[in-house]
Amino acid sequence: MKLSTDRILTTHVGSLPRPDDVAALLLKKEREEEYDAEELETLVRQGVADIVARQHAAGVDIVSDGEMSKVAYSTYAKDRLTGFEGDSPRRPNLDVAPYPDFRAKMARMTGDQPMRRPQCVGPVEVKDREPLQKDLENFRAALEGAGVADAFMTSSSPGVASVFMPNAWYPTHEAYVDALGAAMKEEYEAIVGAGFVLQVDCPDLAMAFHTGFQGLTEEEFLHRAEHHIDVLNGALENVPAESVRMHVCWGNYEGPHDYDIAVSKIIPIVLRAKPSAILFEASNPRHAHEWKDWRDADIPDDKVLAPGVLDSTSNFVEHPELVAQRIETFAAIVGRERVLAGSDCGFGTFAGYGKMDPDIIFRKLESLAEGAAIASERLWG
Repeated sequence: MKLSTDRILTTHVGSLPRPDDVAALLLKKEREEEYDAEELETLVRQGVADIVARQHAAGVDIVSDGEMSKVAYSTYAKDRLTGFEGDSPRRPNLDVAPYPDFRAKMARMTGDQPMRRPQCVGPVEVKDREPLQKDLENFRAALEGAGVADAFMTSSSPGVASVFMPNAWYPTHEAYVDALGAAMKEEYEAIVGAGFVLQVDCPDLAMAFHTGFQGLTEEEFLHRAEHHIDVLNGALENVPAESVRMHVCWGNYEGPHDYDIAVSKIIPIVLRAKPSAILFEASNPRHAHEWKDWRDADIPDDKVLAPGVLDSTSNFVEHPELVAQRIETFAAIVGRERVLAGSDCGFGTFAGYGKMDPDIIFRKLESLAEGAAIASERLWG
């Protein structure tokens, strides 16, 4: 992956708003309604080309395909792997459970989450390689002549897949995650083999404490997180660390977040992961103070920090000076060459869902580039 050798490079967590026509067809597919598969394929291909160009125009250095083909980063694997069927019940997150009126208001603003959360009801194995190949081809075509510095493609970690698609087949949670790791290994290697940086999405290491794994004690959760890292590292055994980045977050939604596990509790586990770059929340009101925990952590010399310097749940456009200050805070911790400027989370986590305005998102990304330029001038002179 490209690093900030002579200026601070900008990136984000991956997902971006899908065009309305793409989102509409993805939702039809998700609901198992009739849809034109050829039309969806054409629209996704064009959507990837457009989103790459728009990221570049906004000043983003390290771009993604926007997850154009995916209804959700956390459940798309159900269409590529065997063993998944139906849907599963949802429990309110611990932080919003006491506030039913708030939950109702947010649902009116964002809509309901569109994706199914199937259960694992059989052995998990690779079923269909074509969707990944199409993603790789579409992204490669969109990048031709785009003029970007680098490109990454997201993929679910074994752990986050287990959070959103609960186990009803394997004898233990550990056995289930082991199977997911073995099945996702091929996808990880294919993304890097195609010449892209791989981003593994790992909200299971933080968010899951107050969502999917909310019944666990803190000690039990941390033990589970350690196992998830072991499985992830095994799935990445054939992938160079410098070709992989990982994203950790506490859930991409507006809410109290007062049940979020402290980053200080998970940093030692996160730092055991093989990926060289770590993307994490660092700008929203619940986690902006945690730069001190990163400062005090024993961060290996080969790790790169990509703090979120943009909030992904607010339509405020961060001032470039604030962006620059946030970047400089982390440059003081690990050095300017080991910092990338990112976002707290994705801007289009689920297709057709959310309160973020697409045009404002790109204005935020422009401010990200402006702030990175200010920080670069100060850091390099």
